[in-house]
Amino acid sequence: MLSIESTESETDKTSESSDAESTNTAIEIEQYAAEVIDCSSQFGLDTSISYTSHNILGKPSKFPSYGDFPETFAFRTYGNWWNNKNLSSYTEEFMQQNYPIIRADDFIVLQFEECIFPKEIRIYETYNPGAVIRIWCYSIIGTWCLLYEAQSDWLTEKKVPCANVCCVSINDVKLPTRVIKIEFNHSKLEYFTEIDAVVLAGKKYNMHESQYKNLLKRKQQTYKGPILKRLEMELVRFQPRNDQDRAIQEFFRHDFGRFVQEAGLDSSEPVDNVMVQPKAISLNSLPYEVLFKICSLLDLRSLFRVAQVDRTLFDVATDPLLYTEVSLKPYWYVVNSSVLSSLTKRGRLMRKLDLSWCGLFNYLTGNDLKGFIKIHGQNLTHLRLNSCKFLNKQCLDVIGSMCKNLKELMLRNYVNNGHDFSSLSQLKELERLDLFRSCIETESMCQILVSNPHLKHLNLGLSSLLINMDEVAVQISISNKQIISLDFWKSQSLTNLGLRALAECHNLEEVDFGWCLRDDIPPTESLLAFFKGCPKLKKLFLSAVRALSDRDLENIATFCPNLQQLDLMGIFGISTDSVEDLLSKCSNLKLLDLSFCNQIDQIRIDLWPDIFGVNIKRALRPYDPFPF
Repeated sequence: MLSIESTESETDKTSESSDAESTNTAIEIEQYAAEVIDCSSQFGLDTSISYTSHNILGKPSKFPSYGDFPETFAFRTYGNWWNNKNLSSYTEEFMQQNYPIIRADDFIVLQFEECIFPKEIRIYETYNPGAVIRIWCYSIIGTWCLLYEAQSDWLTEKKVPCANVCCVSINDVKLPTRVIKIEFNHSKLEYFTEIDAVVLAGKKYNMHESQYKNLLKRKQQTYKGPILKRLEMELVRFQPRNDQDRAIQEFFRHDFGRFVQEAGLDSSEPVDNVMVQPKAISLNSLPYEVLFKICSLLDLRSLFRVAQVDRTLFDVATDPLLYTEVSLKPYWYVVNSSVLSSLTKRGRLMRKLDLSWCGLFNYLTGNDLKGFIKIHGQNLTHLRLNSCKFLNKQCLDVIGSMCKNLKELMLRNYVNNGHDFSSLSQLKELERLDLFRSCIETESMCQILVSNPHLKHLNLGLSSLLINMDEVAVQISISNKQIISLDFWKSQSLTNLGLRALAECHNLEEVDFGWCLRDDIPPTESLLAFFKGCPKLKKLFLSAVRALSDRDLENIATFCPNLQQLDLMGIFGISTDSVEDLLSKCSNLKLLDLSFCNQIDQIRIDLWPDIFGVNIKRALRPYDPFPF
């Protein structure tokens, strides 16, 4: 082992020395992003030019102007409105002790033309800046390196509403790169953040033959032998929560004594009315139950470390009960085949698994997932595979055939073939299905709906044009009457026909029909039937439903008394009085989006938050009409 480490050290020194010589003679360059490799969400359709990820490429088109511009890139959400604890669709992360205090909500991966030693990254923010929390680079030898991370004061830092350049200076990066990943947190944003361009600056990397050989050696050393593979989880850099130590200390300070008593482990006994204190105990002499409780508070990295201390702690730290819920999402930058293989050995009782964001650049393959699912799929009830590039039809086939107890399945951003989803109709117990920005086609979707009568939450936002939402809505009204939340955002094929069918789903609480109902017939009568049939509505998004009128607002005010969120972005046919009347009747309303409703009196809008206690959103784009 020592000889291996010594060899690696010498190789690193040789390579770094060669790279340093190259850097001294290299020219400084600045380059704009040339390609989007991946992104977790976007506001615009892939077939559109508004708010899509491709708008981040090249030079800025709007900076230094500040405002809402469709020529920039925007994510789907902002603030805490979408995954809100007051809504039935709320989801929690698994194994929360794995996550840092500032969690990432979204990401984008960008590639540049030239490979360089990075010295500076500039992000041009043209609307609601301040969401950037981490920046990574993917090195030439296939490893991820953290370049920047927001500190804890980011949570209290005031976000200034003006155009901004998020400028990050970088030091001591020994390996060149042409790929970066930017992570965002939207929790403190008042409205959508928008990015105009990204610059990667540094010294151009010109690789000579000797450097190429050194890089090959360094890359080969990332593939460890049998002994080093066992230590791999020790060597990688995880990021546990900063308050982990405090949580363990709190347990010992406040709960340890009660835990020992309740477990019947208290050996203190009175002798002749004198309490005899137990002897001091060491870590290894603690009962198994106590060690298990301690391990249950640890993040995944710490569990793997504890397992290497001795045999006793190995037995505790590898107890399958500690791995019933596993989230590898916070560790996406190191999760590879070996990591998944290690969990395969510990996960025989695993019920929930989150592999979202993992597997980029072949860190994981479809075969890795298939092998894991074949062993543990029958036990899984929750499986999250959002933005997993390695997914393919064979993976979905194995999930459909093996995961018979699955209640939750998330496959956001799966954009392969629309027919790949047909095998998911073998699932019978689904309660939540998230296919945001997927390419599913109508027949497969309807088969899944028929097979899963207990479905409660369905997300088909930004789905491809292959799917007919009217047919899907009709099938839901027949097979899934207990559905609670439904997201059809920007699924333009939903018309009055589908809307009337959904009126049969009386338990609906959350719907997003933004950019739907665009047929020639006004939706007033269909909406009225829907409101009457769905009296439990708490969230209603009707963005850009152009034919909406004051009469529709009157119906909302009359039949939706429980409404908490209402989106009327870009609705021109409503008046100030009708909006005010709605606010007076919907006393639970907390969010109202009136962006691009320029006919509404701004003076009265300014008064409504204080009068009605509602958070009103207005996009800042004073010179242009509604841009859609």
